[in-house]
Amino acid sequence: MVLSEHSLRERMTWFWHGHWATSYQKVDDALPMYLQNQTLRRNALGNFGQMSREMVNDAALIFWLDGQRNTVKAPNENLSRELMELFTLGVNRYSEEDVKETAKALTGYKIDKSSGKVIFYPRQHFSGAIKVLGTQSSFDASTLSDFLVARSDSALFITERIWYRFISSMNPLIDASLTSSFASRDIAALVKAIGRHSALDNPDNSMVKSPIDWFVSAARALSITPSKFSNPNNIRNYLDLLGQRPFFPPNVGGWPADQAWLSTSSAQYRIQFATKLVKEADLSPIASLAPNARIDGLADWLGVVEWSSRTKMALNGAIRDPARLALLALCSPEYVVSA
Repeated sequence: MVLSEHSLRERMTWFWHGHWATSYQKVDDALPMYLQNQTLRRNALGNFGQMSREMVNDAALIFWLDGQRNTVKAPNENLSRELMELFTLGVNRYSEEDVKETAKALTGYKIDKSSGKVIFYPRQHFSGAIKVLGTQSSFDASTLSDFLVARSDSALFITERIWYRFISSMNPLIDASLTSSFASRDIAALVKAIGRHSALDNPDNSMVKSPIDWFVSAARALSITPSKFSNPNNIRNYLDLLGQRPFFPPNVGGWPADQAWLSTSSAQYRIQFATKLVKEADLSPIASLAPNARIDGLADWLGVVEWSSRTKMALNGAIRDPARLALLALCSPEYVVSA
């Protein structure tokens, strides 16, 4: 995300990692986790229907949600429930009976450890008719996925999820321009429509940067290459302390957003992390400016629209020390919160 020439694709890959949240903590196998990451990257700005079809056949997700234990004689409903509630439809858009029926459609899928992929065994699959959301058919994982994604509830749910992560955690303004852009489940078209939405101009629609977003934006601004960090483990350790280590989401619901990232402890860890980043940074763009031009220059450098009078006062006390100035700016409310 820091160095990629395709920053939007990488940002959306990260978004989908949180959407289809799967943790290495339980999977404990690098190969299926890597393959899942490649699936998310390949489909990050593609078609959501295709992504969903691939994900219901994803070994890491199936293991994470006990899909390999789901059999005709002993159903396991973890994957079927989360497929509807967290991945395709949303809360209160299905019944408990739908969960039971959906579990039948997901039988017969087993993980091949050597390849990190899923193999379908037709003879272990439920052979009868399956009734989901009022529709009866001989569903398997792929046809079930297509059926769920085609529903209007799914289009609304995915639109809301992207809105909540990129625009505001408040009630989304889902209008015709957004729903029509996602009619064919084209993720890139939806992201483009959201990026052009008038809500972006509303100053009330600001969000607290997640630890990953904060680190990536800071590293890009400071010209830091993570792999060349004097101690790369510091990056992982501080992201862990801040509560957002990649491939280790806290639960199947993924990471929280917005205000959840504000706490006394997170502020302390952010200061410590920022101190490490500043030591690795190229501060010449700020150091080369005259001291009285550094505060405004820093705003441009970090993408801050305007400093508050209180922040300006704090920054003014450090204008002759570029490192301290950058540290204060990285931890300022204006930088921690994205307008």
